[in-house]
Amino acid sequence: MVIPPLPASAVSGMPPPSLPLPAVRLRPPRSPWVALVAIVIAVATLAATTARADTIVVKSAELRAEEDGYFLNAEFDFSLNPTLDEALQKGVPLYFLLEFELVRPRWYWLDDKVITATTQYRVSYNALTRQYRIASGLLGLTFDSLDEVERFLSRVTSREVARRDQLVKGTRYEAALRLRLDVNQLPKPFQMSALASRDWTLQSDWHRWTFTP
Repeated sequence: MVIPPLPASAVSGMPPPSLPLPAVRLRPPRSPWVALVAIVIAVATLAATTARADTIVVKSAELRAEEDGYFLNAEFDFSLNPTLDEALQKGVPLYFLLEFELVRPRWYWLDDKVITATTQYRVSYNALTRQYRIASGLLGLTFDSLDEVERFLSRVTSREVARRDQLVKGTRYEAALRLRLDVNQLPKPFQMSALASRDWTLQSDWHRWTFTP
């Protein structure tokens, strides 16, 4: 039996040389605020994407003065996506809100909101007659196609918004208008879907302009 020779360090009584350890770079612990900010940014980005998914565009809006009052004319550009049309086909009504405001700016105090008007349109579908119906107050109209429904909702013609005595001649006012789908009127399960799906987000930005009677 051959015994291998001992290393020189063992013979001399010196400890064997130690091998160098690899350098370890310690990473400082991440602050919980960094993770929270990242989550907030991600949610905000998703919300912005969702809000811009289906946008109603205000093509034009004006106020016209006549003998018995002030009347609104407006035109929108929008269409119902397949998800909303499918909901109508399944018997879920959709509610649209036409919102109008007229404000008198005041430099010394809060602006004076002179007119606030909201018109609700209820859109439904009758599977027996295969017709769409739009109801607003006492008004009720039927349409044979979705295109006709969209054309009707896209136009506002000679809608009275103020009496002659409500506005002061020569005073500058700021008008604002928008059209949107009211998801709060949806059945509860669809309201939950509206929070997670951009298909249920359909609205315009506030369109603003100045008006002097």
